Amino acid sequence: MALDDPHAQPSEPPENDGPHEDRAIRDAAPFAGDQALPCGRLLSQAWEQAQDATPTTDPHAMSCPHCREAVEGLATLNAATRALRAKDPPGLQALARRVMNIVRAEVRLGRLLPLADAVLDLRIAESAAAKVLRQAADAVPGARAATCRLAPTGEGTGVQVTMTLAAALEYPLPDTVDQVRRSVIHAAEHALGLAVTAVDIIVVDALEPFAPPAPPGSKKATEGGA
Repeated sequence: MALDDPHAQPSEPPENDGPHEDRAIRDAAPFAGDQALPCGRLLSQAWEQAQDATPTTDPHAMSCPHCREAVEGLATLNAATRALRAKDPPGLQALARRVMNIVRAEVRLGRLLPLADAVLDLRIAESAAAKVLRQAADAVPGARAATCRLAPTGEGTGVQVTMTLAAALEYPLPDTVDQVRRSVIHAAEHALGLAVTAVDIIVVDALEPFAPPAPPGSKKATEGGA
């Protein structure tokens, strides 16, 4: 076929739309204001995959509780947004800004956990409770909390705590873990009013041994001050 033939077709072979689209979603730069879920996946990626008409075969998306919880929350927001838009259609940019503000607030706060109050239906954000429990763990000598997750157990007010920890090896590890567990339970019950049913602690790192300062006049102290 002549090069100047007006009916000439491109020489490149057509691409498969399915895999190409998946790669585009996976490799796309995160949206402004996007949030990373606790599992490491971006909120926008979890939502895009959930909206795909083709059933997913991604093992992570099928089993990850963080992605599932985020998608369920976004589905509720999506339904509310559609109802609001039908009632009072706003500008596209204003709508996107309002929805993303709500999403960011929900991701930062985490789930709402019930307090052990027999009279009042009180709840606390997971992020606020986790901060208090990490501080309780850090108060134990030779322990530093890395992550802290809280999840309700059953239909009551019980809460399970899962914490990752860095521990100093100059202390017996079982003693450190036991002290952290008791400190976390005490803070949860007395400072927050949470009914903790279990505290699972995983040691994921070792803290560097603390080096005491060299005595005045020693060779090491003299070299350090030179």
